Amino acid sequence: MNSNIESFIKQLKTEQGNSVIPSVRNADQFRVALKSNSPIVLVLFGDILSLPEMVKEAAAVGKGLFVHLDFIAGVGKDEVGIRFLSQMGIAGLITTKAYLCHVIRDSGMIAIQRLFLMDSESLRTGINLAVKYKPDIIEVLPGIVPAFTIERIKKETKLAVFGGGLIQTADDVQLAFGNGITAVSTSNKELWG
Repeated sequence: MNSNIESFIKQLKTEQGNSVIPSVRNADQFRVALKSNSPIVLVLFGDILSLPEMVKEAAAVGKGLFVHLDFIAGVGKDEVGIRFLSQMGIAGLITTKAYLCHVIRDSGMIAIQRLFLMDSESLRTGINLAVKYKPDIIEVLPGIVPAFTIERIKKETKLAVFGGGLIQTADDVQLAFGNGITAVSTSNKELWG
């Protein structure tokens, strides 16, 4: 893990330990997330016209904007689109398309590779993709997976692992952290702190 990513992860840590990151699906959730304790907000909606204002609003309160590349309309899911998002001031991108991670990193953003873990084959494939394409961080869905799975991902990729999806309660958050997750993302406003 490079020093910039280590510094970023330290920034996510709260006084209580690990971090809960707001994951927003609409403008109302975005406004609430801007008031959270998290230094970043994950955006799962929007388009090329709405993103500049969101970047501006997040920056005004000292937050970085991370965008799920697959959910943004009007931006190509290619090198030019990624560089455009970087120039816009996006701090990081989340994608299921591992092959884009090097372009994201080369554009100066943090690359988060999202893995859907359904079985041992999806785990093996996800690890192989991460080793090959070198994202900065792995995000696993669902966010509550067994500790041995998180340990394996960390051991084989040497990356921090975030968890997202199906995190609904404070107990879910604690279980994820207990299993080795570094940070969780959730759309449940009650968990944003």
